[in-house]
Amino acid sequence: MLTRPAACDSPLDERLCAADVARGVQRLWLRHDIVAAPEVALGSGRRADLMAIDARGQITIVEIKVSRADLLGDAKWRDYLQHCDRFFWAVPAGFDCAPFDWPDMLPERAGLIVADRYDAAILRDAACHPLSAAARKRETLAFARRAARRLLFMVDPEAAVLPSG
Repeated sequence: MLTRPAACDSPLDERLCAADVARGVQRLWLRHDIVAAPEVALGSGRRADLMAIDARGQITIVEIKVSRADLLGDAKWRDYLQHCDRFFWAVPAGFDCAPFDWPDMLPERAGLIVADRYDAAILRDAACHPLSAAARKRETLAFARRAARRLLFMVDPEAAVLPSG
C-alpha cells in the first residue's frame, strides 16, 4: 500500500504533496553531493522550502509548488534571490509548467525541477548569480548553525527549552 508522509493530508489519488516533492529533490541533490535542509528560516523573515549547499559553498534555494493557485498567488518568491546563488522551482510530475516560462517568473534566472517522492530531474538549470562574499558568509554560517541546532534537538529534545546565550 502506498504511504504518504504525515504532512500530506490529500487523498492518495491526488497529485504528490510538497513533502513528496521535497524528498525527491533532496535525493537528487544528494546524488550531486549537495545537501539540503527543508523549511529554512531566512534572515529576511521568509522561509525557504529547501535550502542546499554544495562542496564549493554555492547556495541553492528551491521553492516547491503543488498547485497552480499557489504558484500564481506567490508574491514572495523573489525575496529568496538575495539568499542564494541559484533558485529553482520544484513541482510534481504532471504539473502544468507553462507559467514558469512567463517573463515575470524570470525563466532566465530560475531553474525548474520535476520530482516525486523517490527522485527528481532538472528540466531547466538555474542561472548562477553569485552572492557577495559577505552574504555568502552570512548564509553559510546560518545554514551550518541551523543544521547543528536541528541535530542537537534530535538527539536531545529537552535542549530546545534551554535558554540560549
